[in-house]
Amino acid sequence: MIGVKICGINDSVAFDTAFEAGADWIGFVFFPPSPRYVTAQTAAALSARIAGGPPRVGLFVNPTEAALAAVLDTVKLDILQIYGALDLLPRIAARFGLPIWRAVGVSTAADRPTDPLGADRLLIEAKPPAGADRPGGNATVFDWSILKGWSAPGPWMLAGGLTPDNVATAIRETGANAVDVSSGVESRKGVKDPALIRAFIAAAKGAAKP
Repeated sequence: MIGVKICGINDSVAFDTAFEAGADWIGFVFFPPSPRYVTAQTAAALSARIAGGPPRVGLFVNPTEAALAAVLDTVKLDILQIYGALDLLPRIAARFGLPIWRAVGVSTAADRPTDPLGADRLLIEAKPPAGADRPGGNATVFDWSILKGWSAPGPWMLAGGLTPDNVATAIRETGANAVDVSSGVESRKGVKDPALIRAFIAAAKGAAKP
């Protein structure tokens, strides 16, 4: 079965829908420039709506240990998804004892990672476009054929520009076991659409890998 992460959850309807539709991970964005940003207090309130369920993933950009601690003092997270701060990863892992995910942007076969980079899971997505003010795939689809013949150095997840319409094709072409979506299930920037969340999860879980 394909694992699905719905990222950028910032309201109760999106949270409840992702849970009920069968998401495998629920992501909160703790990066203020993002239109999907939530405070630790908001994330805690949303997470408390339903006990248990999918692991909660916190997305951070170049965080300090103090910033991570402040969030974790308020909301229980199961996984840390970190952009930047590569030199801090060993200390972060040792201090907080949580799995760490890292994103890797690719545009050519040469960008395919051959090392887990200290992470428990890699997210493979498009390189940020020139001038982007946020890390990540920025709703951009990369050439999935880049991943053909790639031997992943550990667990990984496909991200970047995925939608209910293309996710099944993406899974078939890349052999991904898990996918991550944010803007692809929004009716407008930062606003999740319940129907798109349901459609994405159904399409991903119904996809047949090669």
